Amino acid sequence: MANEVHAPPEEASMSGLLRGIINDIGDLIRQELRFARSEFKSDARKMTRSGAVLALGVGSAAVGVVLVAFMMVYLIHSLSGAPDSASIPLWGCYGIVAAVFLVVGAGLGFLGYQSMQKLNPLPDQTAQSVKENVEWIMNSK
Repeated sequence: MANEVHAPPEEASMSGLLRGIINDIGDLIRQELRFARSEFKSDARKMTRSGAVLALGVGSAAVGVVLVAFMMVYLIHSLSGAPDSASIPLWGCYGIVAAVFLVVGAGLGFLGYQSMQKLNPLPDQTAQSVKENVEWIMNSK
């Protein structure tokens, strides 16, 4: 493993040392790739959750917009002189429901947008680890 440190035998050949260094670099690259893969999976899960909340917000707001359109139709109908015997006119009922959907949709959309802004799809930890490994290799010469 790359974590183990062995003292080289006195009679180690140059090709054996070179082979060991190449094997260690290969192990390091494989570990970095595993780390990057797990970091991508974690970011993908977070992005999926944020996207779902954003989609729910947009869907809810769309329903609200449709209901506002219906409300406007009934408001115009009500203002045109058609009497309504209910204590709350039909357009008012549509307006109340539309307002609830719009508020919920705006809230969910805002939360989804904020969580999307916080996400970074690039594997920052892996990039930092690779940068440190390269610096260590360059400085060990």
